[in-house]
Amino acid sequence: MRPKFHQRFIKQYRKLPKSKQDQSDERLRLFETHPFHSLLNNHPLKGKWLGYSSINITGDLRAVYRLTDQDTAYFVAIDTHHHLYSS
Repeated sequence: MRPKFHQRFIKQYRKLPKSKQDQSDERLRLFETHPFHSLLNNHPLKGKWLGYSSINITGDLRAVYRLTDQDTAYFVAIDTHHHLYSS
């Protein structure tokens, strides 16, 4: 799976502490080769994020993406569970 990144994702990523960036890099590499690995808890979203999916980066940090074709995942956001899913 080939990841691409929206400008918002990049901006949010750059605001993360270095340790969270490193964890994100590690999980995104895992996603490229094994997108449904159990560590990622890859799952479709509902509500305002309908049509998107999420992977776990850390206990509370999530990365949201949508498939643009069979081999490309377009990551649009990376933030805490609370910030992403609160109304």
